[in-house]
Amino acid sequence: MTDPIEVLITMPFPENLVNRLSEVSPRLKFTVSKANKPEDIPAETWARTEILYTARVLPAPELVPNLRWIQFHWAGVDHIVNEPLLRKPELVATTLSGAAVSQVAEYIVMMLLALGHHMPELVAYQKRAEWPRDRWERFVPVELRGSAVGIVGYGSIGRQLARLLASFGAIVLATKRDAMHPEDFDYVPEGMGDPGGDYVHRLYPAEALHSMLKECDFVVVSVPKSSSTLNLIKADELAVIKPSAYLVDISRGGIIDHNALASALKDHKIAGAALDVFPEEPLPADSPLWKLPNVLITPHISGITSQYDERAVEMFSVNLTRYLSGLPLYNRIDPERGY
Repeated sequence: MTDPIEVLITMPFPENLVNRLSEVSPRLKFTVSKANKPEDIPAETWARTEILYTARVLPAPELVPNLRWIQFHWAGVDHIVNEPLLRKPELVATTLSGAAVSQVAEYIVMMLLALGHHMPELVAYQKRAEWPRDRWERFVPVELRGSAVGIVGYGSIGRQLARLLASFGAIVLATKRDAMHPEDFDYVPEGMGDPGGDYVHRLYPAEALHSMLKECDFVVVSVPKSSSTLNLIKADELAVIKPSAYLVDISRGGIIDHNALASALKDHKIAGAALDVFPEEPLPADSPLWKLPNVLITPHISGITSQYDERAVEMFSVNLTRYLSGLPLYNRIDPERGY
């Protein structure tokens, strides 16, 4: 008889979702133990765990001699990528990249439309109960149809965004670390994303960021946070964007220099921005970004959905099946790369 595989879940998954995971194989033995820190889990549980599903609860390497795989609950792992456990020999760690693409891509489309159709200014007029006489000139939109939308980082979110933008008739440009290979070899939910790189009209290597930015009517920042992407969008990058262009950021705080961004917005060097992530969260009340009329601010909610856990279980089930079959796991983390 084949030995069972011990799976520890530190998230409060409901019974119905655990039952769905159990259907993957009778070999899998699940322990669900909600934890906020490693000490919340008994030592004997750590010792027998082969697969760990967690948000950020990571034990010392010596406590988990049998651990072979960590599946993280989130796509972003910049907060744990330097943990000693991830350097454990023969340990594989994976992210949930791809599971959250649907709602984030919808958020981006919402913001592209809101910015292009002057929603901040329209709301301001509504609050003043004012009907502008020059509305035909003032509110001419920047339509998505025929506009160049540049995606900084053609990962799972960018690929789903490109799929949605195809129906609008937008021209999709994107940067990718390896622009010679447009395919996506990580997890892609069925019927979503851009597995073959078919929805992007032009791919640029990361080094050609400026060349892409010059062409854009909209810029969407969706790169993961790592040493190579910190402060990626600075004054120099903002300076090459068209004054008529809009920027949407759903990446991570610290990728865009917000001091430079605030100056560019205030001086109308770019037309506007929608921001969901910030170097300091909550965004301080004295930040100049709050009061700029051409800015939409949301409190880091672009990835929120009532379906997140169900989609997480779908992705985890796929990776569990691959693990049992000896296949490479989707969304493997490279600690040297930072994601």
